[in-house]
Amino acid sequence: MHSIPVSTTNRREIVESLKRARNELDKGHVVCIFAEGAICRTGHLLPFKRGFEKIVEGKNIPIIPVHLDQLWGSVFSFKEGRFFWKWPKKFSYPVTVSFGAPLPSAASVNQVRNAVLELESDAFRYRRTAGDLLHSRFIEIAKRHWFSFCMADTTGAALTYGKTLIGALLLARWVKKTCPKETMIGVILPASVAGSLVNIAILLAGKIPVNLNFTAGSEATAAALAQCKIKTIITSRVFLTKADLETVDGMVFLEEIRKTFGALDKALGTLTALLPAHWLKRRYVKNQKPDDLAAVIFSSGSTGAPKGVMLSHRNIVSNVEGIAQIIQFKPNDRIMGVLPLFHSFGFTGTLWLPLLVGFGVVYHPNPTDAKTIGETVQKYQATLLISTSTFYAGYLRRCTKEEFASLRYLIAGAEKLRDQVAQGYQEKFGLTILEGYGCTELAPVVSVNTPDVVHGNEKQIGNKPGTVGHPIPGVTVKVVDPETEQPLAPGEEGLLLVKGPNLMLGYLGQPHLTEQALRGGWYVTGDIASVDEDGFIRITDRLSRFSKIGGEMVPHMKIEEVINGVLGSAASVVTAIPDEQRGEKLIAFYAQNGIKKEELWEKLNQSELPKLWIPKRENLHLIDSIPLLGSGKVDLKKVKAMALKHTQKPA
Repeated sequence: MHSIPVSTTNRREIVESLKRARNELDKGHVVCIFAEGAICRTGHLLPFKRGFEKIVEGKNIPIIPVHLDQLWGSVFSFKEGRFFWKWPKKFSYPVTVSFGAPLPSAASVNQVRNAVLELESDAFRYRRTAGDLLHSRFIEIAKRHWFSFCMADTTGAALTYGKTLIGALLLARWVKKTCPKETMIGVILPASVAGSLVNIAILLAGKIPVNLNFTAGSEATAAALAQCKIKTIITSRVFLTKADLETVDGMVFLEEIRKTFGALDKALGTLTALLPAHWLKRRYVKNQKPDDLAAVIFSSGSTGAPKGVMLSHRNIVSNVEGIAQIIQFKPNDRIMGVLPLFHSFGFTGTLWLPLLVGFGVVYHPNPTDAKTIGETVQKYQATLLISTSTFYAGYLRRCTKEEFASLRYLIAGAEKLRDQVAQGYQEKFGLTILEGYGCTELAPVVSVNTPDVVHGNEKQIGNKPGTVGHPIPGVTVKVVDPETEQPLAPGEEGLLLVKGPNLMLGYLGQPHLTEQALRGGWYVTGDIASVDEDGFIRITDRLSRFSKIGGEMVPHMKIEEVINGVLGSAASVVTAIPDEQRGEKLIAFYAQNGIKKEELWEKLNQSELPKLWIPKRENLHLIDSIPLLGSGKVDLKKVKAMALKHTQKPA
């Protein structure tokens, strides 16, 4: 085996190296190229250099895509911010080498890189072992970090990993005894220590937790209960009172459950938790596989009726692994958990991510309570916050720089990050909000920006403002023409498709909807996006958020951006309703008291928007506030209903 060194700076030497590689091909030798041009520092597959195009130019020689999986984390990787000088996590380190189908010599850089990314996605299934179950992984982490801080909330509850395991085992015994024949158990609890313990306990009991969206109304809750055939709902009387929720049949209350635990039960639970991890797993992990159902999460229903998304252990574990590969967590990290557990980002990001990686989490049940959130971040020295652009705007107004001084990572998802919010955080806190993207059906993280890495003379870009980052490891994406389904070139806008080990099992009891959502193993996101030359994804709009007016496709988000620019803040939403003459008519709602609809309409006409895209003056409506779902997303279903109601009013 021979090697051909390639200079990173001397152009003449680079050309000479490419010539040597061409000569080796002419001799009939195999030439292996590391197309990234550098060892990655970000945890992502880097953009490919174009050198290999020159090597095969004019030759009828196939290009074989090859992927090496699980190198990240070895002593040779840049994990923990350095090469070599770290203790290996494993001895006899496992590496998966995957080979793809041959590509023609005319294949472009992006085609080859995409083929390697698909190999990476497929390789994730070889990582899975029989023990890759959420509760099994938690047992291992809890035993390893027994005395370390695990979780707390703003009620004053605080637990170490050891106490969390003891509490979860006690609750698991109750669930097993009380619900022996039930498959799914409902949960109506906020982001809290209690909510986390109940979710862990249900899995330890061999059941499936279903966190019910208590903000969606009684009709949606009843539909979810019926779909899942839930008979038992674990909740809290105190929480129901605070949230002004009514009791329903099947509810059992934590206040009453706690009273059933006597001194003997607690002692037995403690002794059980002290047993070796392998014994605990034999007792509490029986006949379960990574592809078994781990949770049902109902989609937000921002554009229609909520659907029950079935997620497996493999889906969630793979998502956590992908996140942990690109964000350098430390044992003393603490995440501020503000998103509800019925929200997929809350469920994976603030429940299972810390539990499976081994750091702490602090919960507060109200994501809009900026004052308490700021105080709690400061009190517990939280280092990571996941929220939405809408909620971040509230923290910007109410929280102080001192309160947010401990934060290292701010991640935004669920909706587009507004420029004013991102700029405000830079100016007030000196912090960069990293925008990400995901879907409930993908467990949920698809992509996220990460901090740039500067190491010596090497700078690797992890963050491109305005994009939602690279796909996380294991996830691959492609953009296709919505009508022909043909792949599009970098930078071209089209329908975003996603594939990876985080792809849901399907929609509960709705195989026809599952079939509609998938195309050849790819999930159809319904989002219009582009992927640039460096692999960063830019979300443009929802396919469902376009209107066809006079034969032209009109994007709602583009109109909202211009209206928000006029208002000086993100306080608008655009929808459309049927129109006999033009097919659809645009309706815009805005929540800003300082401007009248006539002034807004005039400024829209002075903007660069095509006249066809501007709502009529009578279709601009001032409202008190933009309706939101519990997840922080705009409630587009309610907005549509408001639009219909306004147009039905007599003139």
